[in-house]
Amino acid sequence: MFTGIVQEKGSILEFAPGPKAWKLRVGCQLAREDLAIGDSVAVNGCCLTAVEIDERGAAFDLLEETVRLTSFQQLQAGDGVNLETSLRFNGKIGGHFVTGHIDGVGEVLEREKHGADTRLRIKPPPAFQRYLIHKGSIAIDGVSLTVAEVGRDAFTVWLIPHTLEVTNLGETRPGGRVNLEFDLLGKYVERLAAFPPSRTET
Repeated sequence: MFTGIVQEKGSILEFAPGPKAWKLRVGCQLAREDLAIGDSVAVNGCCLTAVEIDERGAAFDLLEETVRLTSFQQLQAGDGVNLETSLRFNGKIGGHFVTGHIDGVGEVLEREKHGADTRLRIKPPPAFQRYLIHKGSIAIDGVSLTVAEVGRDAFTVWLIPHTLEVTNLGETRPGGRVNLEFDLLGKYVERLAAFPPSRTET
């Protein structure tokens, strides 16, 4: 479980297919300080398991399915990635509850500068448009953000200078793809509403 508050923007050292899995090596400092083999790390919002740790950073194994269903398929060495280690019970929750299970990939449609802030318009997969509500929460590449506008086939978020500086959202451009995780609460409510309890249940 994560909160969508990025600890560090790491840099991809290597990302290539191997005999058993794709190998992702990420250069980082803060995220690896208290990291152990087997720990979970949200990399661009996707929950991955650390399989190697050294003085440069950490490495992760990715299934072919993970690469296919996320924005990882466009990543290259040198690209920035958002990193967040898993939530501690005594830690702060500055964003919202994020599972690290990517729902789908969104396409960046527009990026506009408005003074010091930036407006980002994203097209989500059509099947997930129903989870978007005005002022609701969404995780974009693992960053907890507030939905500012909801259109027929797209939504908008605003990014402050700090977010642009410490995450890879400062590198997004129209046509780029980002990992999306929609608010967990909405998905549970939808599921429960689809199966109301029978009159015999207490």
